[in-house]
Parts: sequence; C-alpha cells; structure tokens
Amino acid sequence: MTLKTTPWAIFKHLSWVSLAAMIGLAVFGVFAIYSATYRGEDLPNAPFYWLQAIWIGAGLVAFVAAVAIDYRQIGKWTWVLYSICVLLLVIVLGRHAERYGAGRWLGIKGFGIQPSEFAKIGLAFALAYFLSNPDRDVRSFKTLVLCLLMLGITMGLILLQPDLGSALVLLPMAAAMLFVAGIPLRYFTAALIAAAIFGSVLYVNLLGYEAASQRLHAAAPNKETYTRQVFALERKFILKPYQWERILVFLNPERDPYGWGWNLRQSQIAVGSGGVVGKGWLQGTQNVLGFLPRQVAPNDFIFSVIAEEGGFAAGVLVLIAYAVLLLNGLWTALSARDRLGRLLATGITVMLLCHVFVNMGMTIGVVPITGVPLPLLSYGGSFVLSTMVALGILQNVRARRTMY
Repeated sequence: MTLKTTPWAIFKHLSWVSLAAMIGLAVFGVFAIYSATYRGEDLPNAPFYWLQAIWIGAGLVAFVAAVAIDYRQIGKWTWVLYSICVLLLVIVLGRHAERYGAGRWLGIKGFGIQPSEFAKIGLAFALAYFLSNPDRDVRSFKTLVLCLLMLGITMGLILLQPDLGSALVLLPMAAAMLFVAGIPLRYFTAALIAAAIFGSVLYVNLLGYEAASQRLHAAAPNKETYTRQVFALERKFILKPYQWERILVFLNPERDPYGWGWNLRQSQIAVGSGGVVGKGWLQGTQNVLGFLPRQVAPNDFIFSVIAEEGGFAAGVLVLIAYAVLLLNGLWTALSARDRLGRLLATGITVMLLCHVFVNMGMTIGVVPITGVPLPLLSYGGSFVLSTMVALGILQNVRARRTMY
C-alpha cells in the first residue's frame, strides 16, 4: 500500500518516549565519557567527549534519514547494501587501521570507521528481505542453507579481524529472525546439537591451552618471556590466547588478578563501591586514579564508571531507558503490518538486547569479557552512528504501521 503523504509526515507518528530515551542516553553518554577520561583539574582531558558529541550529531542526521525513507524502499536495495558491507569487511582485512592489536577500522585521513558495526544492520536487512519474499518457502532446507551462508560470510569476515564479540552478536540476531520467519523447529534442534558438539571441542581445547600455559609459566624465567611464549601458542588452539585467558578468568576470577583478570576485578570494585547514589560525578576513584584502565573505561567499561559515580540509582535509570527502547522494538515487531518490518524489528531488537546484556554482564562478571560496547553510552563513532540508524529503522517500521 502506497502512502499518499510526504516523507516528513512520518515524524508525527514516532514513539516520542523511545526518542527521548535515545537522546537521553546519548547525552548522558557524553558526560560519562568526559568523566571516564577525567584525570584531575590540573591535567588535560582527552577530547573523546567532543568527538562523541560530533558523532551523535551525525547519528541524529542518519536517524532522521532512516526514519524518513520507507523501509520497504530501502529493502529494494538490500543486496547492494549487503554487498557493500561485505566488501568493506574484505577491504578492512587488507588495508586497515590497527588498534589494540586488531584490524577493525578503515582509516581515511586520520578518520576511522568500523565496518562490522554497519554489517550487523546489513545482515539484518539481507535476512529480513530474503525471508519476507512471498515466493520463498521458509520451511525448506535450501532457504536455511542460504541464510546460514549469509550469516557465515558476515561472521567469518568479522572473526578474521578479529572481533569475536561483534561476530557472536550476529548468532542470536539471526536465530531470532529465523524463528519468527517460521523455520522448522527441527533445524533449531539440530543447531543445538551442533553447538553442544562444538562446545565440547572448545572445552577440550580450553583444557589443553590451560595445561600448556601452566607449563610455560612454570618454566619461564620472567613474565615477559612467559607472555611471549603464551602468544606463540596461537596456532595450536582454536581461539587466540587473550580470548582463552578471558574465559579462564571468567571461570576463575582469582586466576590472574593482576594480569588478565585486572579489568574485571577493578570493574567489580567500581560497580560495588558506588553504593546507592554513587560517589558523585568526576569523583570515581577507580576511574580517576587509573585503576580501571584508561584505554577501556570510556568504551567497554563505561557502565562501571556510571555505576561508581551514580551508584545503583544511575544504573536503574540506564536500565529503564534501555527497557523503553527494547520494549518499543518488541512492540514494533509484534505490530508490524508486513513480514519485512516484523523481521527487521526482531533482528534489530535482539541485536541491541545482546549488546546491553553482554556489556553490563561482563562488567560484573556474569559473562566473559568480549569487548562488546554499550549502545549510545560507550565511546565509538561507528557504533553510535549504526545504533542510531538501527533505532531509526525501528521507528520507521512502527510509525508506518500507524499511518496505514
């Protein structure tokens, strides 16, 4: 059904509560990032908060575009958009800006973007458009194979960067979309069996890595030699040494409290010491004194900074804002008038839920540390931009449902 209105009429039908939650989180994030980079009145503050504010401005423009352009019209360009996302992921493997030991950014005159963040939306559109085709038999094995092929290509390219956290977010997103599309449950049962087998292989691998690292630790003359030898184990096991160490620290937080377990230990101290109302803005000792590492405080561990300075009260407010966004996404998926909108809303909502759960969970030790950022709060231009685009698409689907 074609709308006989201008594209701007859509803005009368937005969820204003959800919009307020998005803007509120984004603004709050700028103040949190300022605090996360604060080192005292006598020391200059890093410009991350200004950069984040600029990205939020760009994100608002992208949000408006994502709302104004009918998602069904965007769907017609799905394969072009998805191909561009895949191409960027391929390019980033060959010519990239390397940060923190991983090549995830494309650098353009000192300006970096992270293609994996946009690839999540690209994959969501690809799966939604493919599965919403009225001529598609969603119960056929061929349909499942083609969906898994799209998922595998995207995940594989992201894993090669390496970016395990972003790659893992794609799994529940795709699974939820396949379930809503009507893929037979027997395929999910087979997937669970395959996951159990792979998990067993990983566990055996984990035991092998732990035994090898213990032997090296006993024989190494100093920590530098041990670290070099541990990283030399990379080719012998499925995951990289730092990934195994994160899992081992998650299983046993006392394994290496002054090494691999430092970030988790300091994050838990920060969250726990905040109490009910926190220590006050710019007063977080774990952050200001550098116990919470400065390279991760503004991004992966921004919630730790918020919880220390704002306490339980600030944490609850953040959770309420996210609940508004996620419930809006759930309602949008349930009330969408077509399959494309329903699947898009499902994929985007589950993607955001995974980011919120994993990030907050890793700051308190509920899940292993994976480097998954917190939507709208963590520092990161590409992630802010892609998140606002994703939220714009949700508003797009919801508002156009009310305009019919």
